[in-house]
Amino acid sequence: MKGDKNVDIQALKDIANKLRIDSIVATNASKSGHPTSCASMAEIMSVLFFHTMRYKVSAPRDASADRFILSKGHAAPILYAAWAEAGLFPLDDLKNLRKLDSDLEGHPTPRLNFVDVGTGSLGQGLAVAAGMAYVGKYFDQAPYRVYCLVGDGEAAEGSIWESLHFASHYKLDNLVVIFDVNRLGQSEPTSLQHQLNVYDARLKSFGLHSLVVDGHDVTELVKAFDEAAGTAGKPTAIVAKTFKGKGFPGIEDLENWHGKALGPDGEKIIKHLQSQIKNATVSLKPKPPLSEAPHVHLRDVTLSSPPAYARGQLVATRLAYGTALKKIADTNMRVIALDGDTKNSTFSDKLRNAYPDRYIECFIAEQNLVGVATGAACRDRAVVFASTFAAFFTRTFDQIRMGAISQSNINLAGSHCGVSIGEDGPSQMGLEDLALFRAVPTATVFYPSDAVSTERAVELAANTKGICYLRTSRPNTAILYPNDEVFKVGQAKIVRESPKDKVLLIGAGITLHEALAAADTLKAEGVEARVLDPFTIKPLDEAAVVRHARAAHGRVVVVEDHYQAGGVGEAVLSALALERDVIVKHIFVREVPRSGAPSALLDRYGLSAPHVAAAARAILKA
Repeated sequence: MKGDKNVDIQALKDIANKLRIDSIVATNASKSGHPTSCASMAEIMSVLFFHTMRYKVSAPRDASADRFILSKGHAAPILYAAWAEAGLFPLDDLKNLRKLDSDLEGHPTPRLNFVDVGTGSLGQGLAVAAGMAYVGKYFDQAPYRVYCLVGDGEAAEGSIWESLHFASHYKLDNLVVIFDVNRLGQSEPTSLQHQLNVYDARLKSFGLHSLVVDGHDVTELVKAFDEAAGTAGKPTAIVAKTFKGKGFPGIEDLENWHGKALGPDGEKIIKHLQSQIKNATVSLKPKPPLSEAPHVHLRDVTLSSPPAYARGQLVATRLAYGTALKKIADTNMRVIALDGDTKNSTFSDKLRNAYPDRYIECFIAEQNLVGVATGAACRDRAVVFASTFAAFFTRTFDQIRMGAISQSNINLAGSHCGVSIGEDGPSQMGLEDLALFRAVPTATVFYPSDAVSTERAVELAANTKGICYLRTSRPNTAILYPNDEVFKVGQAKIVRESPKDKVLLIGAGITLHEALAAADTLKAEGVEARVLDPFTIKPLDEAAVVRHARAAHGRVVVVEDHYQAGGVGEAVLSALALERDVIVKHIFVREVPRSGAPSALLDRYGLSAPHVAAAARAILKA
């Protein structure tokens, strides 16, 4: 049976049922998974992968191809089945689902060459898709399109609505979000169930072109995706009424089947589905991309000019971050900046002012900020720097965590760290951020202490794989390093030493300067102190810490503008854990702080030079 434009409607119906069968086979083989969640979206996947999307089976992540993000990642088996039916790998491989030696994991990850990002922590896929679409429309200016399938359960996540607002604001007409409204969540029906009119009204109010369809009617889906392709000036939302377990007799639209393999019922249901297929050997080939996306070069990013500061000059590291960001943008057109309406505080506005077309304002929606950054970096399309206050990255920990699972290369800059920000008070003070980022397995954590090291940290981050975090400070601090100083990831700097050092002081950012002032005090008392700047907290230069601790007779003081857990002190303690005859005094913020002048707060919470000197005196008596 042929439909409009020579679409083989029956073939698409047959493929949908083949995808259902594949999902049952895979989940039964692993004795786990979500076959009913797959069944509700079978026609959507059939139409997308075998009619609508343009891609190359030979190169699944080709820069020119359409993108597909499965935000409801628990439906991974049907995504795997679609690529297998397209010919990427043998159907028999689906039986390896969830096995330790298989990359067909329980939820999609980029271990697979057809997956851009890890999904499954719900509510995040649409932000990634929006980042991809933004790059496609405004940077690549290529005709590839981005499709994101969202579950109705995860539509309760606020992050979904942050992303819808972003997509509408930037008129991302190359983005299509499909809501699989199958009515049932994990443990009970969703709050809206099949109130499609409510979804439709909300999406229209957010400025999307919203289409309500029968998600199991191939003809309606074909028409809807074709209409989306012809819609200009706004993204399209397809609200698909579906049924969980569609096509599974005795299971369809029933509760308590979420996340369960069908077991013995599976064979009977497979036979039923096979009886619905008119042509068991049906095969449709995907259409190729319309045109090539531009070639980009993201490696060997450099500052357009070296740091240019005078020794002792007072410059905030957050300002130096903005200066460096603009400098690397000078030399690479694919360096972009994102911010959450704090650009005049983080100084990402320096890039915006120079290259407004390479700046993305994400407004006060930090979860979407990190998700969009992740999407913008996908398929190596941009060198991405996203900034906000350090404290506000804590609300994005799940996005950052999933960025690591996604093997993402994004750079995050957190300003206004610690009590040293002063009068704004504790809600604005990043005091947990080092713990957050040190816990992320792919993260490199930079904590520069002057403008020279900050500029070099930005340059290094641009060339470092994984998630990079730069912690910058609000107060002005003195230039410590020559402009030609060479910095490396994982290499600490000794900023003060003598052959007679009796104690090692370790500080970073603002506290390095307090440590230096404390060293001056101690010297006046006849006590020489060595001072170490870690530069990167992860990886920490453990060899340098051990070597200089030994040189200072095993007496170490660590001072940091952070809470105790997970910061510089614990990194140093870990490095020295197996060292004999080493005593470490750790100075940190011990309570929830309050507003006040920066210098007063540093003193009140025990981080100022007099407290560092006192800690050194105490440890020398131990």
